[in-house]
Amino acid sequence: MSAEFPASERVEEEGRRLSETRSIDYIPHRERHGHPFSQFTLWFGGNLQITAIVTGALAVVLGGDVIWSIVGLLLGQIIGAAVMALHAIQGPRLGLPQMITSRIQFGVFGAVIPLVLVCIMYIGFSASGTVLAGQAMAKLLHIDNAAGMILFSLIIVVMAVLGYRMIHKLGKVASIIGVLAFLYLFVTLLSTHDLAQVWQNRHFSFSTFLLAVSLSSSWQIAFCPYVSDYSRYLPEDVSAKRLFSAVFLGTVLGTQASMTLGVIVAAIAGSAFSGNEVGYIVGLGSSATMAMVIYFAICFGKITFTTLNAYGSFMSLTTIVSGFRQQTSLSPRGRIGFVVLMVAIACAIALMSEPAFLKSFTHFLLFLLAFFVPWSAISLTDFYLVTRGHIDIPALSQPDGRYGRWNGLGIVTYFAGVLIQLPFIDNPLHHGSLTWIFAGNDVSWIIGWFATALLWLACSRWDRRGALSATRYPLSDAFRGR
Repeated sequence: MSAEFPASERVEEEGRRLSETRSIDYIPHRERHGHPFSQFTLWFGGNLQITAIVTGALAVVLGGDVIWSIVGLLLGQIIGAAVMALHAIQGPRLGLPQMITSRIQFGVFGAVIPLVLVCIMYIGFSASGTVLAGQAMAKLLHIDNAAGMILFSLIIVVMAVLGYRMIHKLGKVASIIGVLAFLYLFVTLLSTHDLAQVWQNRHFSFSTFLLAVSLSSSWQIAFCPYVSDYSRYLPEDVSAKRLFSAVFLGTVLGTQASMTLGVIVAAIAGSAFSGNEVGYIVGLGSSATMAMVIYFAICFGKITFTTLNAYGSFMSLTTIVSGFRQQTSLSPRGRIGFVVLMVAIACAIALMSEPAFLKSFTHFLLFLLAFFVPWSAISLTDFYLVTRGHIDIPALSQPDGRYGRWNGLGIVTYFAGVLIQLPFIDNPLHHGSLTWIFAGNDVSWIIGWFATALLWLACSRWDRRGALSATRYPLSDAFRGR
């Protein structure tokens, strides 16, 4: 112990290092660093991007007016972001990435069930982002779309391999670029279009209002499976209120700005917007130079967002493999290999996709959200009300340990949560029999979350894991008296 560097020097060294050396393993106290504000810039900058604009525009494209669409989107942001920010607090408290904690409720092997779905979802999000960013990059560099997608994917590989610190630095830069680009676009809209008629067009419809709420809340809930991946290096005693506020305000303000812009642009453009989203946004530039600047802003925004997805999918794949191999970490070579694999799959999907295919694939990805809602409910209920954040960290890598190979109670509760949602899902892939109650809108995420949370709270009394009075740390921290 005498040969070790002082804790303060360790923290300073970790803060300076650009590339990440850890993967799914526990982050020791001596390596913790950072401030909650980094969470604000990450989620604020990451959400100032073209996909969020297009998602917000859907509220108008599908029949909503401007005012009530904006209000509905904001309400959905608040609901979804609150759930997301609660997950973020798990990061510094446990010092672990998000999905490995699923082993607590599902078992070391059982956690593979939600993990596989997470991998599929984020590969899909990465693929759709690669299509949009590849097109913008092609315009920016005067190359064809395929070359743009490949180049974009190579950039994502580098960012995801470098990991946690690079992603946060990227978030800070994205915040600055995003704010400048969005200020320009908003000023352009206000100065070149008469928005009076847009604001006066008010026709409240419960169905379209609920659609707006569902669009934005689903957007936020989609971050839950990896939000604590980006907060786990923060000091363990960081203020929960400050961390919650930083994540909540960052993701709400960033996403709401993007979606509000999408609502206004869609209302002004009418049918000219749908199917030509990137082109219409770029067309707001008053000159060829400004058009190139907007293309650059689109590319940079998608780099940040797609890196989040690529890093999250890499962490999920690592968690799957390590569970069966009983590993607690990943070698640098393995890290590069896993990142390249996940990004390559997303790039291949993007290169082979036709527009109609991507639309169908998006419906599939949104349908998968039904499988993440019960996972979120179980995870948060267990953390805040059942185990109260006390876990056996070494046992997460021991199939024959406290959490076992498969936790039948957690798995059954999870699938019960999925089944509860099915009658209320409205998706081209599945039309629930009870969606008529909510004017044909999908509110399955609300019903599924609360029903699963209550079910897990009731069933946890039969859980055989055994209560812990305090968290059990790996030996490296145990020697420090923790």
